Amino acid sequence: MNLRASVRILPIILLAAGLVTANAAPSPNRITILFDAFGRNPALKPDWGFSALIEYNGKRILFDTGNDAAIFERNVKALRADLKKLDFVIISHRHGDHTSGLHYLLGISPSAKIYAPVDEHFGGITPRAFLNRGVAMLSSDMRYFGGSPPAEVPHGSAWRNVKFAMVEKLIEIAPGIRLIPTISQVTGTMELQELSLSLQTPNGQILVVGCSHPGIEKIVEAASSIDNRFEIIFGGFHLVTTADPDIDRVVTNLRDRWKVKRIAPGHCTGEPAFAALQRAYGSNYVYAGLGSVIELPSVLRVDR
Repeated sequence: MNLRASVRILPIILLAAGLVTANAAPSPNRITILFDAFGRNPALKPDWGFSALIEYNGKRILFDTGNDAAIFERNVKALRADLKKLDFVIISHRHGDHTSGLHYLLGISPSAKIYAPVDEHFGGITPRAFLNRGVAMLSSDMRYFGGSPPAEVPHGSAWRNVKFAMVEKLIEIAPGIRLIPTISQVTGTMELQELSLSLQTPNGQILVVGCSHPGIEKIVEAASSIDNRFEIIFGGFHLVTTADPDIDRVVTNLRDRWKVKRIAPGHCTGEPAFAALQRAYGSNYVYAGLGSVIELPSVLRVDR
């Protein structure tokens, strides 16, 4: 082929390439529920716990990993969810019904970036103050490490060889994607730290919660420092043992005080609260059982 013919063909090739790029399918914006105790898909196995795969603004985020690694693996494979290509993993809190699937995940994606709340369960260092208050007059057999403690004493952890990125304050991990830490002041889970996930849209936040041990309203209040508009909330609201009058109060506040537009409860929200939320939200109640794939609102356009 001579040079003149090549010059004539080149624009055609470039135009064709441009058309392919222009017509390429956009990245999905959706949440797929990988683990929960209720659902409609008979190919999946229900179990107590929670996990969701979030695809948003070009990022793929795994939120929690369920209660049983084998069941988690089975459901992931049945849904053909690719967990080898994740941008982030978020562990909401230390309880086993949200962490056990890590055993499977780390086998297929050992280098995954994992965020977790500040909690000894995920490792860390024994406070130096415990070791610094030495008493020299004691015999060496009564002193920690014989009176010569090492510079650092790592806490024991089920994940001793896993490096977690521990979150102690609100952070943005990608444009429009934030982690919100809260601490429970509720009897039974006092001082339990928990992370929630915020995805920013033009019309408000998409909020994903794990178990809401600090209280779903406390989490919403913390998230309102980002944006006081809430497009939808997914996850467990921890109302499973809450008295009916208190459930009604929380439901009313979510709808009327916090102006949450849509609701997609799961996991530990509890059947009485499912019913109360369905009554309150009507067509704005989004079913989010095991295997559900929920399309998300428009992504936020971030120029960075």
